[in-house]
Amino acid sequence: MSALRIILTILFVLDCLFLTIVVLMQEGKSQGLGAIAGAAESYLGKNKARGMEGTLVGITRVLAVLFILLAIVLNLRVI
Repeated sequence: MSALRIILTILFVLDCLFLTIVVLMQEGKSQGLGAIAGAAESYLGKNKARGMEGTLVGITRVLAVLFILLAIVLNLRVI
């Protein structure tokens, strides 16, 4: 096994772990019973994208793209 393949495999495993952690930290998209009473349209509900939730979504997107790219590269027979 080449050194590059070992490094990419370690990065892939770390990416998998971080992606799992970030996805589990996010809140669910279902609004539950708050949607009936109109609580979903509160000030906090409208500004979620600017806070921690928006940051987690951005990190998830980056980690997901990195996951796909590393999976493709690791499956090439060139390395």
